[in-house]
Amino acid sequence: MDSVPFHDGNIHHILETRYLHSRQDVNHSLQTHSSLIRRLTQERELEGHLGCVNAVAWNSRGSLLISGSDDTRINIWNYADRKLLHSIDTGHTANIFCTKFIPETSDEIVVSGAGDAEVRLFNLSHLNGSAENAIAPSALYQCHTRRVKKLAVENGNPNVVWSASEDGTLRQHDFREGTSCPPAGSSHQECRSVLLDLRSGAKRSLADPPKQVLALKSCDISSTRPHLLLVGGSDAFARLYDRRMLPPLSSCRKRMSPPPCVNYFCPMHLSDRGHPSLHLTHVTFGPDGDEVLLSYSGEHVYLMNVNHAGLNDMQYTSGDVSKLMTYSPTINGMELQPSVSSVFPNGFSIKKNVAAKIDYCRKLIKYAEKTLNDGPYYGIEACNEVLNCYSLTIGPALKYECLCIRAALLLKRKWKNDAHMAIRDCCAARKIDNYDYKALYYMSDALSQLGRHKEALDFAVAAQLLAPSIPEVAERVEKAKKDISSAEAEKNNKTNDGGSRFDSRGGRILSLSDILYRSEANSDASQDGPRSERDDSDYDEELELDFETSMSGDEGHDVESNILHGSLNLRIHRRGDSRESTGANGTVESPSSSSHNDKAYQSEAAIDMNQRFIGHCNVGTDIKQASFLGQRGEFVASGSDDGRWFIWEKRTGRLIKMLNGDESVVNCVQCHPFDFVVATSGIDSTIKLWTPSAPVPSAVAGGAAGPETANVLVAMESNQQKLSRGRDSILPFELLEPFRMHEFPEGSLRLRPFECAQS
Repeated sequence: MDSVPFHDGNIHHILETRYLHSRQDVNHSLQTHSSLIRRLTQERELEGHLGCVNAVAWNSRGSLLISGSDDTRINIWNYADRKLLHSIDTGHTANIFCTKFIPETSDEIVVSGAGDAEVRLFNLSHLNGSAENAIAPSALYQCHTRRVKKLAVENGNPNVVWSASEDGTLRQHDFREGTSCPPAGSSHQECRSVLLDLRSGAKRSLADPPKQVLALKSCDISSTRPHLLLVGGSDAFARLYDRRMLPPLSSCRKRMSPPPCVNYFCPMHLSDRGHPSLHLTHVTFGPDGDEVLLSYSGEHVYLMNVNHAGLNDMQYTSGDVSKLMTYSPTINGMELQPSVSSVFPNGFSIKKNVAAKIDYCRKLIKYAEKTLNDGPYYGIEACNEVLNCYSLTIGPALKYECLCIRAALLLKRKWKNDAHMAIRDCCAARKIDNYDYKALYYMSDALSQLGRHKEALDFAVAAQLLAPSIPEVAERVEKAKKDISSAEAEKNNKTNDGGSRFDSRGGRILSLSDILYRSEANSDASQDGPRSERDDSDYDEELELDFETSMSGDEGHDVESNILHGSLNLRIHRRGDSRESTGANGTVESPSSSSHNDKAYQSEAAIDMNQRFIGHCNVGTDIKQASFLGQRGEFVASGSDDGRWFIWEKRTGRLIKMLNGDESVVNCVQCHPFDFVVATSGIDSTIKLWTPSAPVPSAVAGGAAGPETANVLVAMESNQQKLSRGRDSILPFELLEPFRMHEFPEGSLRLRPFECAQS
């Protein structure tokens, strides 16, 4: 597939266009051209922190870089000479997760949010000129009750910052209204800064009403339409809000019903999972505000189109999910088309350039078909090229063939969610041709891989009616029947066993998997009685797993032994039921509507995925970013649990570059606003700067050490296996041994401290 060109054009032609026309968008195209991406290598490693670097951000001019770390310091770096300008002792008592420059303040005001639930504002003009400084915050906001995971600012607005917290609220802090929150003598619950109250906002599936706390992990404000606000948290759905339509700021004394959002964003195949570990780690708008990027824990990165809302079939409801996997002679109430020919659909003569494109697509499809007998990865890339770039050019017959081949390749590869992607292709193929058996055959195979054996049999029988003489179709029918019999037998065996397994309350030592994936049946317990302002007792068995490095005394990073000392803390928070009420002591009251009549709830629509980006692994940390690269956002990047970071072509989802960026995990990837320079950070205490300075272009690079010898597909396959195994196979950093759990009365579980080798 290296012979297939990327879709950002020839760089020499772009340079000539700039010379002739002086167009501004030409410069934008040159910033992150594919030829430059393939020459990316590590240029510099910025040293100055003593712990994991959890946040990096550029100022609007690109002259400064700001970073926040587990060492509770904010560092500010000069872009021109790559040197540390300031290292600020923030006074935070827990890990810093987010930090930003406040716009239109001459880059003198910065803000930070941390695990101590505080937001702190600092004025750099108060520094005395030395590199390391401890200055008092110019504003201190202590109104959150749980970790602050993300901050957002609005271009051109120097007065306001928004903070998203795991307490389920997004708050708006206006510097003109006060420099402390809550005001002196007031309780946290009286602070009127809540813009979004999502403490009853999390959904298990698209069909379910929101009930539980949506622990916010990320938020973003559109740079082109700043009234649009995007948030993501502890469920599968990103939410788009119009700030102009939200109710006035409120306090958190009374738990409010979640306000209606403009749109939900979620890939259709994730909308009905309801898995407690499925959640978003990062959401962001594209540079033009028309697209959003979602990064999931235990999942992939997905691209959505904002402007698809309500305009076409990218929008779906909960009923569409079940219809997709149920056989029907019609789809969405429409009669399916008869068998199609290879004639161009509009009947017009095909121009030479169009004919050349069609011939090119035929060659790619033929190549993809050959890979059915070999490794399927590059065959899938060939089909992606045809369907994503030439879908409007090729005729329906060629499109049908390509969809079926891609479905077959996905089912052979068997990476996470490949079966769901195959189902999408089969459904699209059936809309083109209702008289060919292939789409039905592959649909049956996909459903079998998902354990939907009865539905698989329905599609297999339908395929056999169309192709009774083809042996593989008959074999598929028999396979589906055997799968049903095996599933019934297994179900009966489980019933006879009668749940002989016992849990920790029966005396067994809990494993990490037991805690991470314990049944949701135990999550309905509530704790009665009043709760303190920062008590976590109103959280319904919600997992919080942290690896924290300790930097005091003799602890921390032992340079000689190359050992990282720390502790792994796991806490399970319990949410109270929806009948809590406010008493005289000021406890939180649930809204009267949160008793939620499930039968009366009207399910809302969501926006489906436009593209999927795969190859990385996002399981070990919940601050992992996915970012658009460049001013036009034509490429997408993400960190990974294997210490690498990945770059894909946005249009096709094709992997362009894979680089080693950390000894353990890459969390942050931020592109310079104008130059093609990328800053990355993660578990290491350093920040890496990447520039297109490698002498030879390649798909893989290992930073300063030069190109890797490891196969790209081997690394991707390994990451897919980690995604399938889950979080217990990653944390901490693939070196965890079985731990002994201690259960405390408050429902908090703590693992014994450990030492994690970083070599």
